[in-house]
Amino acid sequence: MARRALITGITGQDGSYLAEHLLAAGYEVWGLVRGQANPRVSRLRKLLGEVRLVRGDLLDQGSLISAVERVRPDEVYNLGAISFVPMSWEQAELTAEVTGMGVLRMLEAIRVCSGVSSSRTADSSGQIRFYQASSSEMFGQVRETPQNERTPFHPRSPYGVAKTYGHFLTQNYRESYGMFAVSGILFNHESPRRGAEFVTRKVSLGVARIKLGLAGELRLGNLEARRDWGYAGDYVRAMRLMLAAGTPEDYVIGTGRTHTVRELVEAAFSAAGLDWERHVVRDPSLHRPAEVDLLCADPKKARSHLGWEPSVSFEELVAQMVESDIRLLSDGGDPDQESSWP
Repeated sequence: MARRALITGITGQDGSYLAEHLLAAGYEVWGLVRGQANPRVSRLRKLLGEVRLVRGDLLDQGSLISAVERVRPDEVYNLGAISFVPMSWEQAELTAEVTGMGVLRMLEAIRVCSGVSSSRTADSSGQIRFYQASSSEMFGQVRETPQNERTPFHPRSPYGVAKTYGHFLTQNYRESYGMFAVSGILFNHESPRRGAEFVTRKVSLGVARIKLGLAGELRLGNLEARRDWGYAGDYVRAMRLMLAAGTPEDYVIGTGRTHTVRELVEAAFSAAGLDWERHVVRDPSLHRPAEVDLLCADPKKARSHLGWEPSVSFEELVAQMVESDIRLLSDGGDPDQESSWP
């Protein structure tokens, strides 16, 4: 019998790639959506014949219990969040409710529907397995580089704080109730399906517009921030591997290589045959209130325990995003409503 998975945040970048990956592995895939009228559901247009949708909201405990009872999943992947870091300062309370408290509500829904008691010795073998999408933003003002599963957290945004709450809560439910609950501490991962508000997609769209004569400049903030960027399609494989493991453990997922925003810009403009210095304008107003300057993963545990390795290089990823956005804009697509499906 096919395993059944429930994905929150299925209309986002990671949710769409994970749905594809699980369908290819023979899963029955369900996606939690707040309503059928959600415009972002259009991002799943190629999967709507295969993915089943169930209504629910991370702000509503009762709806999550109802969704879990209806789907009866073997695995739950909690990818739903307000994930754009700058927005978390503008909507800090909502970020805490969705990105932080939403984890508690989903864990409680699973616990209630599974009949799990407060026993640390519970057998997790027949339980619903839970994956929490943790974030490298939890490390924030880093204490050591690279960052691994034992590196202390020092988040520098309401988003990072909310993710840290969800991360520790997942550990707490694992230790308190014996639940098979794990967190993947994913470093930055991108693709042509990335939201237009994120810096990588902002760059690839900016380059595409300039290449097509639709714009003349690209305004950016801190060009010296360093990130460990990988391909989202690689990272969803790690999610499934974590839930397929014999024991529930948390893992850092990243490439172990960092690049500055400046290097991202150089690679993107180069992919389009353009000189970035002729078009990029530095705008101090785009800096974060509290910047995170350096994030770099130490993915040794994932490589040794899960056999996970990234398959797409930074340069390949950036070129793929630029080429995809040139095609999208050439065809008259709206990047705020659509994303490419390579």
